[in-house]
Amino acid sequence: MVDLHVATTNRHKLIEIAEVLEPMGVRVVGLDTITLADGSAAADLAEPIEDADTFAQNASIKASYYAKAIGRPCLADDSGLVVDALDGAPGVRSARYAGVDANRDQRDKANNQKLLRELALVPQKKRTARFVCAMCFASPTGQTLAQSEGVFQGVITDSPRGANGFGYDPLLELPDGRTSAELSSEEKNERSHRGAALCAIAPKLIEALKRSNR
Repeated sequence: MVDLHVATTNRHKLIEIAEVLEPMGVRVVGLDTITLADGSAAADLAEPIEDADTFAQNASIKASYYAKAIGRPCLADDSGLVVDALDGAPGVRSARYAGVDANRDQRDKANNQKLLRELALVPQKKRTARFVCAMCFASPTGQTLAQSEGVFQGVITDSPRGANGFGYDPLLELPDGRTSAELSSEEKNERSHRGAALCAIAPKLIEALKRSNR
């Protein structure tokens, strides 16, 4: 097994990433378990400013920042929901859409409620949307080693359904009538935006990790 350091403290993301990569011989390590050279915790680092206009640019900002800070190759992702009827919103502001400063579960609830309010008068056939996930793998010097992107298409429902997910998962209904949060973990990893991005980046990521351990 080779260790992969991932620039997140989001346990949901870490689980999804681990479920895809661990069968490939990659052990996923989140910021919560990384100690810096001075003995402080990587999770306590000031977060970088994600002020880019695209998911790919924000993923690059995070990967470079944390890779340099911890002195090891690092994977970061930036993901969110793009809704056509809202001109692409919430987009790169998906995590902060409702402007609520609270824990992750409370923010998710507020974001979902705001989205449903914004779409209240939009007919179902015009509520097309997709999850987008951009990934970037950076060296300890901050150089980009690999990038990828995945999408997950659907429409926004009238009310949340399902418990196997986070963020906007309960609101994105797929062509088979289930929401992303109603899929099993195995199905989600096979079909989702994050699963697609991981599968696309995995070969370069694994090769780079093996070279760094030689």
